[in-house]
Amino acid sequence: MNSKAFLLPAALMIAGNTAANAKGKKSDQRPNILVILADDLGYSDLGCYGSEIHTPNLDKLAQEGVRFNHFYNASRSCPTRASLLTGLYQHQAGIGRMTFDAHLPGYRGTLSRNAVTIAEVLKEAGYTTSMVGKWHVAETPLRKDQREWLAHRVFHDTFSDLCHYPVNRGFDSHYGVIYGVVDYFDPFSLVEGEVPIKEVPKGYYITQALSDRAVQEVEEYAKDDKPFFMYLAYTAPHWPLHALPEDIEKYKDTYKVGWEAIRNARYERQKQLGIFPGMDNFLSERQFHDKWEDNPHAEWDARAMAVHAAMIDRVDQGIGQIIEALKKTGQLDNTLILFLSDNGCSNEDCQNMSGGENDRPDMTRDGKKIIYPRNKQVLPGPQTTYASLGARWSNVANTPFRFWKAKSYEGGICTPMIAHWPKGIKKNVGGMTSEIGHVMDIMATCVDLADAEYPTTYKGHDILPMEGKSLLPIFKTGHRKGHAYLGFEHFNERAFLSNDGWKLVRPKNNSQWELYNLNEDRSEQHDLAAKYPEKVAEMSKAYEAWAKRCMVEPYPGQKKK
Repeated sequence: MNSKAFLLPAALMIAGNTAANAKGKKSDQRPNILVILADDLGYSDLGCYGSEIHTPNLDKLAQEGVRFNHFYNASRSCPTRASLLTGLYQHQAGIGRMTFDAHLPGYRGTLSRNAVTIAEVLKEAGYTTSMVGKWHVAETPLRKDQREWLAHRVFHDTFSDLCHYPVNRGFDSHYGVIYGVVDYFDPFSLVEGEVPIKEVPKGYYITQALSDRAVQEVEEYAKDDKPFFMYLAYTAPHWPLHALPEDIEKYKDTYKVGWEAIRNARYERQKQLGIFPGMDNFLSERQFHDKWEDNPHAEWDARAMAVHAAMIDRVDQGIGQIIEALKKTGQLDNTLILFLSDNGCSNEDCQNMSGGENDRPDMTRDGKKIIYPRNKQVLPGPQTTYASLGARWSNVANTPFRFWKAKSYEGGICTPMIAHWPKGIKKNVGGMTSEIGHVMDIMATCVDLADAEYPTTYKGHDILPMEGKSLLPIFKTGHRKGHAYLGFEHFNERAFLSNDGWKLVRPKNNSQWELYNLNEDRSEQHDLAAKYPEKVAEMSKAYEAWAKRCMVEPYPGQKKK
């Protein structure tokens, strides 16, 4: 399946052979960098993190690279993307919440001009830069004709201000979507650079299309002496639950055993895999006490998780194609591949939302009604349904943690993270590292590997100092001097993590901080705030200082103190 809106020149079709002949002849020996971001992937949704989902290609990357068990995102899609791309906390980058302007410095809804992207920095350092996939860091307008627009029945030339498109933030090219949510079979806001793609071919499926484009670009890069930076941001497995029938078929019976059985099986595999070395009891209590055998919607729920698994399976298939292209063109050994998720699995019930609003269509291009199955009256999977997993399966997907996307507990902010770089990773190969990392560290790592200069000014704008720290020492020695602390805030869900393993959590409706010792209680089961009030006082004071420094406060709707 060809994702491009145009055919590649014939000469490029033999790029693999050309590159194979030129194997090892690049004079620029700096590594290529490929950052792969999944969307709403749960902590345990990969085989190498305990899942029953078939992910052999990612599992092999883990076997040949290193997995992190203590790596963090910003708990939701656009904030994580902003932090990853800029090496800053998301508020400093302008996207403390979503892509709407709250008219506060940390909450402007689009990437700040006081931040630079990895692509902007590496392009200046002589890298070819490309993006494939979901952008979601530009303010996205709501229009009077939103319903028709979402259904491709009317057209506008832009989905956001063009100055905020990827190709105007350092990327040489971009094939993908500007908005957050997509119909997988006919995605809204699909662009080639600045040009909207108004129709897709029959049989289109965006996950495969993104993989196909990445393969094509890898083959092209092999002909160039310059190293490349590629940011591949899949939309999967974010709702709606859309998958190809042949992928769903693989899992049609897998989840009929129910939530608890799958969760317990994942936990046992995590123990076998040594996900948390030295810990024997790290499964949080299941957050729901209903029994699968009493579930009146068991057929629907089993199908929903089967579709979720199918979407992840297709991502893994595509990554396998990309790995094969890197291997055939002689680029794999000197390509750093980082794979992670933008947040924990989602508890959202999108079937309870209203079609035709924001980024949720109410009909297909050809006029078929899209059903939002509030009563689970139609099975998920095809284009004409919009549905999501809900909280119970999310609790399973995020095994062993509690909670989910948009929360600051581990189930919301802790991501699986795989690093693969045969030429460069020397420690913990095939194993697990407990070194603490954050998505903003990816910028620092890229700057380090590219021998680039992080600017103080860029195109007339003062640039905020980088917050991230390079992961390279972990790859080389197994250890680094990391962050003294990490701060988290999203819709007033707050957390603060110190490098000695203590973590504060304060849900938005709580007036009191909770305190956890992650060294002994990885899944946040035992609130120690009452036992250690002095620790709470010390860390909450540090949180307040961080919040003021990093534009977290004032937050929208904040009451005067």
